[in-house]
Amino acid sequence: MSHKRVTKRKAIIAVGGVAALGAAAILLPQANASQDGSNNAASVKALKAGDASDLAAQLQELLGDAFAGSYYDSGQQQLVVNVVNVSGDKNNVVVQAEKAGAKVREVENSAAELEAAAKTLKTKATIAGTAWAVDPRTNQILVTADSTVTGAKWDQLESTVQSLGSGMATVKKSTGTFSTKVSGGDAIFGGGARCSLGFNVTAQDGSPAFLTAGHCGVAAEQWSDSEDGQPIATVDQATFPGDGDFALVKYDDPNTQAPSEVNVGQQTVAISQAADAVVGTQVFRMGSTTGLNDGTVLALDATVNYPEGTVTGLIQTDVCAEPGDSGGSLFTQDGLAVGLTSGGSGDCTAGGETFFQPVTTALQATGATLGDGGGVGADDGVGDNGQGAGAVDENGDGIDDQTGEAINGNGNGNGQDAGAVDENGDGIDDQTGEAINGNGQQAGAGDEAGNGADDQNGAQEQNDNGAQEQNDNGLEGGSGVTESH
Repeated sequence: MSHKRVTKRKAIIAVGGVAALGAAAILLPQANASQDGSNNAASVKALKAGDASDLAAQLQELLGDAFAGSYYDSGQQQLVVNVVNVSGDKNNVVVQAEKAGAKVREVENSAAELEAAAKTLKTKATIAGTAWAVDPRTNQILVTADSTVTGAKWDQLESTVQSLGSGMATVKKSTGTFSTKVSGGDAIFGGGARCSLGFNVTAQDGSPAFLTAGHCGVAAEQWSDSEDGQPIATVDQATFPGDGDFALVKYDDPNTQAPSEVNVGQQTVAISQAADAVVGTQVFRMGSTTGLNDGTVLALDATVNYPEGTVTGLIQTDVCAEPGDSGGSLFTQDGLAVGLTSGGSGDCTAGGETFFQPVTTALQATGATLGDGGGVGADDGVGDNGQGAGAVDENGDGIDDQTGEAINGNGNGNGQDAGAVDENGDGIDDQTGEAINGNGQQAGAGDEAGNGADDQNGAQEQNDNGAQEQNDNGLEGGSGVTESH
């Protein structure tokens, strides 16, 4: 993770050392969903990974207990949905799933049976150096043991897997050792640990923040952007071990610009929203040690038994990672935030397994939202809701007096004072004599050009700190620059 001071129009989320894009990691846009007449139904569709994730969530709800997992066939660009016991009325539901665009296949193990098997593993085989997750492609639980699981530990694991019954689980040996990907040494960010920033977010209280790994969050309370630098962010929440590996870290400066973008070295990937991982999809990881690497989602709801404790609910992949990559972003080529680097085994020379914290779970737990955070008054002429800040509504009827169009966004970021008029730019409503609420922008000021000047009287709008905005020349209100982390 590196931190750069840049102008607003160049602001990016710097998530690690710059790495050249390899041939296997070039981010190319995919075509939109289209009809595909192959396989078991004429309605099976070719889908982008993000669309497949949305459809999988919808079909899980539609199919109920008949749903036994799903995965993405990247070669066919199709969502494959596993079902069990589809006779009778349930078969009608399957028909609906096919009409929705998925390829449906019948399997032996139900989701409930796989969940019960995972509970047995938790009870009888919680051994440091082991992990397990449901692999919908095989309709089994994939159990992985690292190089430390030998002798009596291996015998215990193997006998537990056998007790689950034939066709319920398989065991894979890893040559590496499971560990969290934290590094000590040079590029220290906090408490002697080096990690990577995952995704910039907006905290529940509206302040700018970012997500990273929970084991980073419990390692240090404050984080800086260089070994000898002053702290720039403070941990607000951290979970590790237990029900996840994530932390919410708030920037100390509330004016910090925190755009939803990932800098991958030669290009910047805009992050539009968070999405659940789908087995089989290609994903990209960015980290401060190894830069950009790609791979495939192998399994979901993974349980990993690290030396520090057990972590549940993770994503298992074949993407490589090394110490210092912890907390780094996992995303898709079409800009969906998927995960935060937790840990695993191996490295980017020999390969290995890496586990990730789902972003959707971290957002739900922390109350944060994915999107640009902070930077009060950074966008001249546009309210936090994106519209209406430059409108003039002198009679308060919700119609822009200049354009005749409805005013969206309620005139400012706080959803108040849509009808306010402030001709002299003193922050007082000329009609009521009351202070205009909002982020210091004059909700009634007509600045349609976005140049910081009221179109009616030429006065410049003032931010909360009283500094003049001069967006057109790349400078921001206040210092003229802003931090991007």
